[in-house]
Amino acid sequence: MSGSLNKSMRFKFSGSKPRVIDEIRFRWLRSFGLVGATGFLLLAFISCDHRRSAPEAVTLTFVDPERLYDLGQRQLMTDTVLQEFTRETGIRVNHLPALESNRDQLDLVRKLLNEGAATPDVFGIDTIWSGILSDHFIDLKPYFSSQLSLEDPEVLADYLVQGKLVAMPYHPNVGVLYYRTDLLRRYGFKEPPRTWDELEKMAVRIQSGERVRGEKDFWGFVWPGATGEGLICNGLEWQVDEGGGRIIEADKKVSVNNPNAIHAWERAEHWVGWISPPAVVSYEEWDASNAFWVSGRAAFSRGWSDYFLNRPPDVPFRDQSGVTSVPGGKRARVSTLGGSGLAVSRSSRHRAEAIKLVEFLTRRETRLRAERSLSGPPGRPEIHELPALLVKTYPRLARSGEAPGGSITVRPSAVAGPAYDDVSKAYIRAVHSVLTGKSKAPDAAAALEKELVRITGFQAGSR
Repeated sequence: MSGSLNKSMRFKFSGSKPRVIDEIRFRWLRSFGLVGATGFLLLAFISCDHRRSAPEAVTLTFVDPERLYDLGQRQLMTDTVLQEFTRETGIRVNHLPALESNRDQLDLVRKLLNEGAATPDVFGIDTIWSGILSDHFIDLKPYFSSQLSLEDPEVLADYLVQGKLVAMPYHPNVGVLYYRTDLLRRYGFKEPPRTWDELEKMAVRIQSGERVRGEKDFWGFVWPGATGEGLICNGLEWQVDEGGGRIIEADKKVSVNNPNAIHAWERAEHWVGWISPPAVVSYEEWDASNAFWVSGRAAFSRGWSDYFLNRPPDVPFRDQSGVTSVPGGKRARVSTLGGSGLAVSRSSRHRAEAIKLVEFLTRRETRLRAERSLSGPPGRPEIHELPALLVKTYPRLARSGEAPGGSITVRPSAVAGPAYDDVSKAYIRAVHSVLTGKSKAPDAAAALEKELVRITGFQAGSR
């Protein structure tokens, strides 16, 4: 899901996926029989497991995309924690991973939910799935009313659809900028960039200098530019920074066809082949991360905060790294919200027990957050002007008296509702066509506006 990194961080940067990910994907596809099949065999397994259980023992099935990832010291929910839940409640849990990409995960979850009777009980869902899957999950608000006041309002809002709490926030995540502290010092920069203009100047100088030193494949800035959900996260930050709107506003106005959004796309297009490698338009999250952390071939990288908070101890460049907010433009400095929540299926045969699992996991996460706010993560990198959400969640990580580096923006998943998947695909196609030079930004923005109006039924806005 968006805002997560996978185990490929541990592997040499290359054009192929690491074997561990392929093996997990193969096990899922083998379970389905064919790539295009539904979850029949999985559901049969779930049903058989229920039949094998003793009458007094309840077994929940938890589909958890985060189980796919292994980030070393990251304190995510593990089977050990689930064993603790079983000891405390007597309720067993089948803990299943999901597929790798966000879109594959969504397709899988949809298939499982549509099967009905034998559906899994608890799902880890991306923040952007709330509007798409709202009808399939119960409203958790009545069960967590006392806990909601402790949640960050910006994070909570992403799981509220027309007043219904589709999922409880679990692992919030925000976009950040990683930078090489040693290279900033080498080229005379005291602080990381606050704006895109500053990033461009720093990236050009560092890139030129490193190539003179013999690093012919060195680049100033890497980021995920492939046709995936990561691109809408980047594009949203770019255009909000310039005052170009949030794709779809809270008042249901489409805001993409305006000079500020067009300028933001054109600026990103200019990066390709200049301070970013030409292949950046095919980079997934793991490509950008490997280029920065593993091979050390970049000065700056747009990534996610979960990696900063839980860095593996064996990453080559971890002791030469820093983290700050995503740079801003002329209007704002924002980071896209990501992360996951926990939802309970309306078709669950064990609703009360499923709610207990969600309560147990979210309570544990709240406790861990409190502990980390006091101590901070071990071996953290240099920190400079964190996004506002991180400052609130981990106050000791911010320098004394330092203001937050930027605010949070959310993808238009709640306002678009079930249409968000089509909105996301249309936006990604339009921006990618600009980045690859297939379309001019003004033409792509005008065409996208018409398409989003058609998809949503909303009106075009002006900025």
